[in-house]
This record gives sequence, structure tokens and C-alpha cells, in this order.
Amino acid sequence: MNNRFIEKIYTKKSIEKIKRKIALLGIYNKIEWVDFMNTRLILSLIIFFITFLISPYAFILSPLITIAFYVGMELIVLDYRIKIRTSKLNYEALFFFEVLTLSLETGRNLKNALELTVKNIDSELSHEFKYTLDTIEYGKTLTEALTDMKKRIPSDTINNVILNITHSNVFGSEIIETLYNQVDYIREKQLYEAKTKIAKMPIKISIVSVIFFIPIILLLILSPVLINLIS
Repeated sequence: MNNRFIEKIYTKKSIEKIKRKIALLGIYNKIEWVDFMNTRLILSLIIFFITFLISPYAFILSPLITIAFYVGMELIVLDYRIKIRTSKLNYEALFFFEVLTLSLETGRNLKNALELTVKNIDSELSHEFKYTLDTIEYGKTLTEALTDMKKRIPSDTINNVILNITHSNVFGSEIIETLYNQVDYIREKQLYEAKTKIAKMPIKISIVSVIFFIPIILLLILSPVLINLIS
């Protein structure tokens, strides 16, 4: 199927939504939007006809299973990976922007500070900034490159920092103070998320206890009674 055929099947809004999600997978993503939509459509049709042929309740199960696969493929292949990537980028953000702030404090301009930071940090966020800097060599301005980068970053926190950096670069405002505020915010957010996870641990432990340990304890207590009843 070519692009024109896909564009006739799907609405422009649906195509743009898939394009945006695929872009959020980052610069190392190998998925093409046309391939994804073609594969999902073909597999959905195959699943529909196979279910229709082998199931005694074909009229009910075929559409239900097909819809579940159609929606589930997007959730697993795109949404789940975007969620994992967001967490990873958020984790890397604090150290990256701390180093960037220190680089700026040495008197370097923003572009030079970014170059120094990406040179000394090996992370996915650093690679994204390096790719952004590389696009400047092909004619884009720093502001344009940073604006394009936001389309590849699924984290609102990081995009907010990029937006503030862009504004500081355009309007000449104090970028170091801005970054310090953003770094403090990221640090507090990570601390809050860590506290939230710790607070949820007793609940998870309680659920595990109810599911696994309590039945075993009850079995041990009641086993003599059950043995007497059986004998």
C-alpha cells in the first residue's frame, strides 16, 4: 500500500496523530508511519477472517478481537514505549541540565555550553541535543532546532526547560537563573515522585500478602482439620 491509499483510508487527523507519536520515540526510532499503519491494517484483517472462520461465535468475537488488536497494537508499540522513554528522559534531565548550567557559568554562550555538555554526557537526552546541534550545521538556527527537538521529546518537564531556553536565547533574558529554577523544579519533582512510590509500597505489600501469604497460612492452620475430615 502506498501513501495515497493510506491517506484515503484514514483521516488526516488519524495520520497526524500516529506521526506525532512516532516522532516522540526519538531519533533512533526506525518505525515509519506508513509501515505501522499498513501492518496494523493488514494484521487486523487477517485476525478478523481467521477468527471468523474458526470461532463458533464469529459474529461477536471477530469484531471484538479485531478491535482489541487494532487498539492494543498502538498502545503497546507506541504508547507504552513513549511512556518508558518519558520516564528515562525525566531521570536523565536533572544531571544534564545541572551540567549545562555549570557550563554556562564558565562564560560560554548557549550553543558552546550545549556542545560541551553533550560531549561529556552519554545519555539519550544528550544524544537528542547532539542531533539538534547537528541540524544547526545544515542551516537551522538554534531556536528552530530547539523548537523541532520539542516534537521528539514526550516529557512536558523537559519541553518546558527547552521552551525557557528558547525564550532566553531569543529575548536575551538571564538563562542561568532560568536554568537554576528549572533544575530545582526537576529535583523537587523527582523527590516527590520517589516519596509517592515509597508511600505506595505498603499497599503493594499488603496486596501481595493477601494474595500469596494469607492463603498459605490458612492452609497450614486448617490442614490438620482437613486431614481428619478426609480420614
